[in-house]
Amino acid sequence: MAQQAAEDDSNVIVVTAQKREQNLQDVPIAINAIGNEKLDQLQVKEFSDVVKFLPSVTIQQGGPGFAQVYFRGVASGENANHSASLPTVGTYLDELPITTIAGALDLHAYDLARVEALAGPQGTLYGASSMAGTIKLVTNAPDTSGTYGSGGVEINNTAHGDFGQVLEGFVNAKISDNAAARLVGWYRKDGGYIDNIAGSRTYASSGIRQSNAALVEENYNDVETYGARLALGIDLDDNWTVRPTLMGQVQNADGSFAQERSGQTTKKLQTVQYNPEGSQDKWIQAALTIEGKIGNWDVTAAGGHLRRKSETQLDYSDYAYFYDALSGYGAYFYDNAGNLVNPNQYIQGIDRYKKTFGELRVSSPADAPVRVIAGLFYQRQSHDIEQHYIIDKLSDDLQVQGTVDNIWLTKQLRVDRDYAAFGEASYDVTDKLTVTGGLRVYKYDNSLVGFFGFSNPGYSSNPSYLCQGPSKVAGSPCTNVDKSTSDTDFIHKLNATYKFNDDALVYATWSRGFRPGGINRRGSLPPYGADELDNYELGWKTTFGAFRWNGAVYQEDWNGIQLSFLGANGLTEIRNAGIARIRGVEMDVGYRAGGFSINTGFSYNDAQIRRDFCAIANATFDCSTPGNSLLAPAGSRLPTTAKLKGNAVARYEFPIGAFDGHVQFALNYIGGRRNDLRPEQNAIKGNLPAYTTADISVGIKDDVWKIDVFATNLFDTNGVVGTGVQCFETVCGTGVTPATPTGGAFYDNVIRPRLIGVKFSRDF
Repeated sequence: MAQQAAEDDSNVIVVTAQKREQNLQDVPIAINAIGNEKLDQLQVKEFSDVVKFLPSVTIQQGGPGFAQVYFRGVASGENANHSASLPTVGTYLDELPITTIAGALDLHAYDLARVEALAGPQGTLYGASSMAGTIKLVTNAPDTSGTYGSGGVEINNTAHGDFGQVLEGFVNAKISDNAAARLVGWYRKDGGYIDNIAGSRTYASSGIRQSNAALVEENYNDVETYGARLALGIDLDDNWTVRPTLMGQVQNADGSFAQERSGQTTKKLQTVQYNPEGSQDKWIQAALTIEGKIGNWDVTAAGGHLRRKSETQLDYSDYAYFYDALSGYGAYFYDNAGNLVNPNQYIQGIDRYKKTFGELRVSSPADAPVRVIAGLFYQRQSHDIEQHYIIDKLSDDLQVQGTVDNIWLTKQLRVDRDYAAFGEASYDVTDKLTVTGGLRVYKYDNSLVGFFGFSNPGYSSNPSYLCQGPSKVAGSPCTNVDKSTSDTDFIHKLNATYKFNDDALVYATWSRGFRPGGINRRGSLPPYGADELDNYELGWKTTFGAFRWNGAVYQEDWNGIQLSFLGANGLTEIRNAGIARIRGVEMDVGYRAGGFSINTGFSYNDAQIRRDFCAIANATFDCSTPGNSLLAPAGSRLPTTAKLKGNAVARYEFPIGAFDGHVQFALNYIGGRRNDLRPEQNAIKGNLPAYTTADISVGIKDDVWKIDVFATNLFDTNGVVGTGVQCFETVCGTGVTPATPTGGAFYDNVIRPRLIGVKFSRDF
């Protein structure tokens, strides 16, 4: 489907979803594409902004830089733990995959040619982690036609919060008739809107009282983002082009992005945190794309390297407080003099990512009756995991060896490797009927080595956490996990497309996607295998003059689901324990006449598991076996994504003297969602309620200047996108009442409140 770009009067959007340039209306897959000017009109600054206008896509965000994206309801409640499953959605920046193990980069959206959202398995052309769909962010390339640029400034204010601003601009410099450079830069300050209010706690086991008086602050979750991109385009001759690109971004976030539900506060946009919180996420990427011809075949070689470092601070005092009330947890912690210390915990984390990618592909002439795309793919990504769980003034015999005040340390190196050979062939049976077949043979080889837990028996004698061998990862006291898993398999795609004429086609597709398997760090559990998604889809694309109607109906069968949940001692466990079915429909309707345009889109997904989800997986899905238990019965809805999601954008453009004016109004709706697949845990957390947001903008422009006044989330909706809790839901959720009269603590991540702003830009 397509969210039509307003910048092209011919209503043609060119996309590269099938790794060729094609008119979107000729591509026989479900795809949304939002062009450069439309992104600006919709006030898109970050990925969560664009997701509002992609009906098939859902985002679950715990804060800047930490988001999980889902297509068509394919979500099992992943907690995005560093040792857990890879994402089900692949994200690409031009030719380079930017999905790291913990999710995609949180890129500021500026100077993008378009965003493409490819629904359904894209595994034959895009491979691992494109099991449910693919997001492509396509930047504007250097242009040899001339030297020009643009600059803009925005001032805004968040309801119940602070002011923010945006500065951004680009210069496209013609170097010669065959070479050009494009330099892009941005700075964004997002005002905070969560208040950290005063609170205190008394630990039951020791009587130690804790206060957060020094951390009380209004609007304490502000964010600062800045970055740049430099791209060079060189035409070596009429056939060969070289495009190197260097891009980087730094994002500093303070505070927490969730409102709290607890005995300390139930008011919106408030929390009570006892330790400093925040993050710094910085990354740099170098990429090179070479395009050319050998004979009449197109050749593309693309490669790149990404480095990312995320430093985080997290308040973990809920874990300490509720476990102290449950089991006298605080009585175990003392200093070197033998005196009890405050059992308050906090986390300091450093995550270092490296990703190297390479792809070589060839494609035959696009106008031939038989067309072929074939290629080779390689990717290696590593995640150096370092997390310190700290209790201040902890005695030496309770500390993890080699650390200061660590009661727990995670220091691991995770490496995920992917290799593939892929190809698709299309044959025009007649001038109206085309059949396509695709195949991808893949191999993954993933490993996890290092240390997690306590290195001294003073606190725990559980052998899973203690040293089992010498250190293999720098910074760890020893090794207690050293595992790897690998597999080789293939996936396929079959498609038939019938074109009635240049303005109408129908298609049928059977495609399969996969997600690689990985490691369970708990020593008693085996690795988990790959899961697969089979997609059976019927779709259509039509254009009748100024009217466009695209749609698809589909069934997706999800087999061997990598179900993740918190097991004993709060460790994430993953099992291939589920089968699910998603039945859905997507539609996109657009109309444009004169200065008026309206675009609407919606998706409906009925996503549910088809077999009982057992604590211990088995081939018969029998949860009554010895030691087993039923976690979720067959028929339970998959979590996180709504059955119904939709949007509508209406815009009217009109002349005002020498200027062009516009008025635009947008509505977005997302239905109710489950928080957790498991009924017991979902009942504790509560469902995520449906919500609707509205955006409005008015403005004028001429050939040089543009001014917009806008409001997003006009009616100040308090939409909840996810709920978190720090320990077992059955402990933190119940609040172990009456021992803890304050009750449990849950954290609802919410969308930004109403934002009102004014934006100026000038072209030159």
